[in-house]
Formats: sequence, structure tokens, C-alpha cells
Amino acid sequence: MRVSGFTFIRNAILLDYPVVASIQSILPLCDEVVVAVGNSDDDTLALIQNIDPKVKIIQTTWDDSLRQNGRVLAVETDKALAAIDPQADWAIYIQGDEVLHQEDHPAILKAMHIYVQDQEVDGLLFDYLHFYGSYDFIGVSNNWYKKEIRVIRPGRCIFSFRDAQGFRKHPEQKLKVAKANARVFHYGWVKDPAAMQRKQESFHKLWHDDAWLEKNIKVAKNFDYEDHIHELGRFEGTHPQWIAERIAARNWTFQSDISRSKRTLKNRIKNLLKWLGIDTNYTNYTLIR
Repeated sequence: MRVSGFTFIRNAILLDYPVVASIQSILPLCDEVVVAVGNSDDDTLALIQNIDPKVKIIQTTWDDSLRQNGRVLAVETDKALAAIDPQADWAIYIQGDEVLHQEDHPAILKAMHIYVQDQEVDGLLFDYLHFYGSYDFIGVSNNWYKKEIRVIRPGRCIFSFRDAQGFRKHPEQKLKVAKANARVFHYGWVKDPAAMQRKQESFHKLWHDDAWLEKNIKVAKNFDYEDHIHELGRFEGTHPQWIAERIAARNWTFQSDISRSKRTLKNRIKNLLKWLGIDTNYTNYTLIR
């Protein structure tokens, strides 16, 4: 069984992405990892070049005119996917702020071995933990997606969908997936507040024009985590080993009284329906195993 990994990144240092940890977390599972390194304003290319000999770099130029619905993220994902080994049985996708846990590697390998001959399965579905403000809190509201596809079977006209959160098959068919029984640790909302503010200003340019940014993005030196809290829960587990150095080096504090987390009426209704056995959350896949 041959496995390729793929991802994309741009301005990893400037925007404080834990992309090294992201790539390291899939390397033990992969024969190669393709990284599409976009034109950057920092030393992102050198950062990626120094990770591991199994990392294969393709240099890309982002189309900065694509400022609707995060489309450029999907375009860059597809560039990396197109460059993987054509003989690969599986392709593991990881974004630059996502990290797999070493304890989940056996489950991922097991799932890939089980389903490699099951041609009905297009990909594997992962559970998500979305960290917010610090490494001690996770988002628990319905605003966060709970599951997503992070392993796909190459060569099936599969493409990155919308803002690169998930995948589809041409023309726009949902993938049939099996459970990976593994987690993705998402750290996109855990940064030094100054870096988070820079990310917000840069990130929203991928969705909106300058007029929208001027109206909706607060001009500030530091991002105010308290202004954006919905429902949080305390994380009691362990983090992936590759993120340990980053956790030890954090230079800011964030505390939240989770008993005062904001719960919107919409989320209350969704939680009630879920309790009744009705799941109204959007799913970008068809679970078959």
C-alpha cells in the first residue's frame, strides 16, 4: 500500500501557522508528502525545505484576484493533489493549522488497510477538535464542523471543494466515506493575538473585497478572543507530540469561564433536535461504513 500526503501553505511564519507540526504528523504514515508552497513574504520555502527528505515541494503563485468564498484555497489544494505519486493508493490531506495525534496513527493505518480493496469507499472521515484562544479550550457549538474527509482515494476525479474544507467528485458528487476512527486537532484559532490579527486581515481577503474588510474587520494590533466566543469546553486530553514545543513557547494567556459561554437560539434549537435524534448539521460526505 502506497500513501502520499499533500498540503499547501503561504506566509507560514508571518501568519504563525504550525505547518511544520502538521507535516510531521502525517510523515510517518506517508511515503511522500507534497507541499505546494505559495509565493510568500517570509521564509516559508526554507522552513518547508528543512523538514524531511520525504517532503516534495512544488512552488506556486496564488491568484490574489480570487476573493470569493476562499476559492483560492481549493485551487492550491488541487495543485498539491495533482503532484502526488500517481501510483498512490491513498492520499492524506492536512491543512497548515491541523495536526494528527500519534496515538491515532494505528487506527488510520488500519482503516486504510481495511478499505484499500473496498472500491466503494472514496475516502476516510475524521473527527475534529477545534481549539480556541488557548490549548486548553475547544469550540463545542454547532458553528464548528464536527467531521471532515482527510484521506481520499486518488484518481477518481476528486477535487477540493469550495474553500478547501472538504472534497467532491466531478461534477459535484459527495464522496462515500468510512470512519477513520481518528482525530484532527485544529489549531487555527490558537495564536499569539498579534499573529491572529494579521491572519484575520489576510484570511478575509480570500472571501471579501476591500470595502467589506474596511467595514467588518476591526483595526487593531491584537485580536480580541473574548469578542468572538460562542460555546467553549475545557480540553482534558493530550496534544500531539509535534505541537509540544509550540505549546511550551506560547507567550500569551487566555482564560474563559465556560459556564458563561454564549449559546445562540439557533444552537439551542439544533442541540434540542440532536437530542431528539435529528441531526441538522451540514455534511459534505456520505457515510457508508
